[in-house]
Amino acid sequence: MRKIIEMNEIHIEQNKLSAQIRLDKGFEISARGQMLVDSDQFALVYIIEYQGEYAYLSFPEETWPVLHEGLKNQFPVYVNHEEKETELVDFMEELAYLVDNIKGNANYGDDMGQKIEKVFLSEA
Repeated sequence: MRKIIEMNEIHIEQNKLSAQIRLDKGFEISARGQMLVDSDQFALVYIIEYQGEYAYLSFPEETWPVLHEGLKNQFPVYVNHEEKETELVDFMEELAYLVDNIKGNANYGDDMGQKIEKVFLSEA
């Protein structure tokens, strides 16, 4: 089973999105530049490499408004671990692709599609 790291807090600071993660000490993480959708948990998932294996950074629905703001402004996304900052490369490109692909696509489930459209595609 892959390690899932829930990203409950992400914020905008100095024209970037930033999140703190807590992992075992002494391990580096590297960004893989790929995202997935977890329709069951209503989460957007970014893949990293950690301890020689793939792990998932799961961005649940409550983080989506900040992600939407970052997408509108094309802010880069960073995670901080052990006083090191790692950019999640291609995050916004992947996010834009997923949002566009989920729009009107029943393959992700009606609830997931509605939630994505409400946050990322409504002008309200």
